[in-house]
Amino acid sequence: MNEWFVNIFPHLAKKLPEFWQATVDTLLMVGISGAISFVFGMAFAVLLTITRPGGIGENVAVFQVVDKVVNFFRSVPFIILIIVLMPLSRLLMGTAIGVPGAIVPLVFGCVPFFTRQVENALADVPDGLIEAAESMGLSAPDIIWRVYLREGIPALVRAGTVTIISLIGLTAMAGAVGAGGLGDFAIRYGKDLNQDDVTWGTVIILVLMVTVVQIAGTAVARKAKH
Repeated sequence: MNEWFVNIFPHLAKKLPEFWQATVDTLLMVGISGAISFVFGMAFAVLLTITRPGGIGENVAVFQVVDKVVNFFRSVPFIILIIVLMPLSRLLMGTAIGVPGAIVPLVFGCVPFFTRQVENALADVPDGLIEAAESMGLSAPDIIWRVYLREGIPALVRAGTVTIISLIGLTAMAGAVGAGGLGDFAIRYGKDLNQDDVTWGTVIILVLMVTVVQIAGTAVARKAKH
């Protein structure tokens, strides 16, 4: 098995410790930035849902401000976002490179995407359920927790799955500016040194990550639906 691996991935075999560390760094970036993005993305999505015209807490001013901010950050290409946010990364994390330096731009890049995904998921909750909850005298927090979030679980799981997959792609892109992880590993050892086996090995691991997330997300969404 080892001989087979060395024959196919000769350069990668010599850098396995760095390769596994890059894999761990990617998982750390996805985990930390994903957790932060989940909190803020969910909060903004719920805020947009309840303050929209006709929502249970309609507030045009709040809706417009949050909606425009989300749209603004969604419209900025991620590679530019990384560069623009370097000063903020240094201020908050003490560095703009490596795993810590990647967290801030990853959050700013992921939160708007996840916000829209969750907003769309909550929009699928039937209006009849909301009206029934209001007629029963449920408060706004109760409607959010017991109707929007509970009834939208399958769609929310799918939104989370798509977001995590997107986030994996963003971590690879962040490697272009020294953020660490598999993207940085592929650029430094694969592209810059013309070692194609390193590049392909990195691609295989990223594809496996995405596949595992997709399978797990589909399974959880299917189970939640039933």
